[in-house]
Amino acid sequence: MFFVDTLEFEGLGNRSYLAGGPRAAVAVDPPRDIDQVIAAAAKRGVRIAYVAETHVHNDYITGGPELARVTGASYLVPAAAHVSFARTLVADGDTVTVDEGLVLRALATPGHTPHHTSYVLEEDGRGAAAFTGGSLLIGTVGRPDLVEPRLTEELARAQHASAHRLADELDDEVPVLPTHGFGSFCSSSQAEGDATTIGRERTANDALTRDVDTFVAEMLAGLDDVPAYYAHMGPANAAGPAPVDLTPAGRADAGEIAARLAAGEWVVDLRSRTAFAEGHVAGSFNFEGDGKLATYLAWLIPWGKPVTLLADTPERIADAQRELARVGIDRPAAAATGDPAAWIREGERLASFPRARFADLAEVRGRGEEVVVLDVRRDSERAAGHVEGAVHVPVHELYGRLDEVPSGTVWVHCAGGMRAAIAASLLDAAGRAVVAVDDGFDAAREAGLTVTRP
Repeated sequence: MFFVDTLEFEGLGNRSYLAGGPRAAVAVDPPRDIDQVIAAAAKRGVRIAYVAETHVHNDYITGGPELARVTGASYLVPAAAHVSFARTLVADGDTVTVDEGLVLRALATPGHTPHHTSYVLEEDGRGAAAFTGGSLLIGTVGRPDLVEPRLTEELARAQHASAHRLADELDDEVPVLPTHGFGSFCSSSQAEGDATTIGRERTANDALTRDVDTFVAEMLAGLDDVPAYYAHMGPANAAGPAPVDLTPAGRADAGEIAARLAAGEWVVDLRSRTAFAEGHVAGSFNFEGDGKLATYLAWLIPWGKPVTLLADTPERIADAQRELARVGIDRPAAAATGDPAAWIREGERLASFPRARFADLAEVRGRGEEVVVLDVRRDSERAAGHVEGAVHVPVHELYGRLDEVPSGTVWVHCAGGMRAAIAASLLDAAGRAVVAVDDGFDAAREAGLTVTRP
């Protein structure tokens, strides 16, 4: 009998896997913080014999080289991947024996990257699970535009062919176990559901139900923005990432926090958007620890800028440090926990701003008050409808476009509240009067606001 354990990383929308038999296992697309994989293997009582990479990742730092070094495992990397570290080259059709009766077979599935490789776990000669990385996802496929713009259409066509190859070679009951597609921006569209099989994908996946020209045209038309930090992930992974450092950051007092802000560094408050709005260090930014911290902080921060973390508990700091390390933001410059009143110097006051609902915005507009409505959703979201008269600056562009926001009190909204809170903190730090709309966008029309399409 074989097992497959799933390691979920909700902040990045990714999964890694540990699969094997009673004595040995393979780790597929491991995270940078490899202790979780090692713990999963220890719980199973198995040796990690192989570490398998489906591709050179563009959205997170891999722990593959370090996991292989620590465990003595063979490190399987697609032969066509251009990397600068020792590994075992894997080509289409290559196999390794993971445990008795368990074989891992490499299946070339280019599309997400030119060298992308899926791995089929076979038990006694029959496909038992397909680790599809960024190829076949749940109801969609990995995006083809992260490597080189001139290759995008070619890779999109390759995605279609790779999906068909997987469907042609595997039985309906074989589980499809992708790395991306659970909120990751590596997915070409929003994945649907939590689990799937080859059989389900045959009937539900556009790559398997549409002809190649239609599929390619629709996918390319629907591609969303690419997080800015992706530009740093591929090169870091190709060079061979350094081992993760999760030792605690030094404690910052009020004086050091003020000094770091004065130096132009980022001070990030991980508390809830409600707590932040009620009282925070002036000049600090709010990225909720429970939100998509790594994705949005890494997307917005100037790359390499030192970051100081503030939170209510040391555990929240540790969780954030781990998550940020996965995208190459190593060790905070400093950290502080506890009561926000201790984060400011004597004589200073905490800053604050109001929160509201769309109904409040409708009431203010109904009184004829002049306010700026700022929509910080992505272009694809705005295309489905926006509040009439709203200014549009996606949150990931706002830090560099603050001067484009018209004067006046800014009522900022997104689709649910998290990104609006980030945006509100950026505006507040810049000295703008701001109201954070903490509400679902569907409530805008219900409140009587006019929602139009571009």
